[in-house]
Amino acid sequence: GVKASYIGSKIFDAKHVSKRFDDLKILEDFNYTFSRFEKMGIVGNNGTGKSTFIKMLMGEVAPDSGEFEVGETIRFGYYSQDGLQFDEQMKVIDVVQDIAEVVTLGDGSTLSVSQFLNHFLFTPEKQHSYVHKLSGGEKRRLYLCTVLMRNPNFLVLDEPTNDLDIVTLNVLEEYLREFKGCVIVVSHDRYFMDKVVDHLMVFRGQGVLKDFPGNYTQYREWKEVQELIEKEEQQKLQEKEAPKQVYKQDRSTETKKKLSFKEQRELKELDELIPKLEAEKAEIEEAMSSGTLSTDELLEKSARMTVLIDEIDEKSMRWLELSEYV
Repeated sequence: GVKASYIGSKIFDAKHVSKRFDDLKILEDFNYTFSRFEKMGIVGNNGTGKSTFIKMLMGEVAPDSGEFEVGETIRFGYYSQDGLQFDEQMKVIDVVQDIAEVVTLGDGSTLSVSQFLNHFLFTPEKQHSYVHKLSGGEKRRLYLCTVLMRNPNFLVLDEPTNDLDIVTLNVLEEYLREFKGCVIVVSHDRYFMDKVVDHLMVFRGQGVLKDFPGNYTQYREWKEVQELIEKEEQQKLQEKEAPKQVYKQDRSTETKKKLSFKEQRELKELDELIPKLEAEKAEIEEAMSSGTLSTDELLEKSARMTVLIDEIDEKSMRWLELSEYV
């Protein structure tokens, strides 16, 4: 991994931060102290404020009240959804050389810009081609290189799994595991998150945040257990009440959103389907990195992988959505 700049003991403090857009509450009196070398994953349904949170931390959006106090030694490396701006007439290698001539690694050794680009899968031929000739995915990969090359000590990655191909994601995973700095990643990709973060900040909507001390898989398992406990408690409560009161209670909770029978069945199916899709994804990844596939097989696997990532993303979102109401 690239050497992170020196990082002091103060990272950032969120102090009484509140933010809303009309009726949509993003944060309400949010307080948090980010630790040295912490790696946080951010998850939640669309529209719960994940990207707004990042933009407030980066100083791009102002909170309604409160503040983010960032330590003096912090150097952010920010991979955003819309931060892709290059001079299309430049060569790939020149774009990167404008930032640094050499890249210092964590162990003190150095890489030339060309070696660094090679590590991120830009062949010497690609390095000397013009930016406008790159595919969309290659441009995102180049953008990632420009973020990592600035020797940041705090990486903030907003939905990197949406744009980067699977091979680049593998390189990024390895990079983040070795990175000696702080990390915040926003993503729905459970497989990626499990490998790179040590805890989650779950955006549950309307300003409610839950700090979960584990990875995405552990969070889902915990959530399933919580749902079982809640169901059992509800049943016990109903058994204690007199029938008349139970009837009243049922009437009063009708106004709350409950899952229909069809939605309950869908949730159960998702619980079974998502692990299967993820197992297939892991299998394909293993095959792709084995070095035994022909070019045609690689292309075929790569195409299937793209479909799988989208499907896992979509199903995980739906799972999150439905599980909020169980």
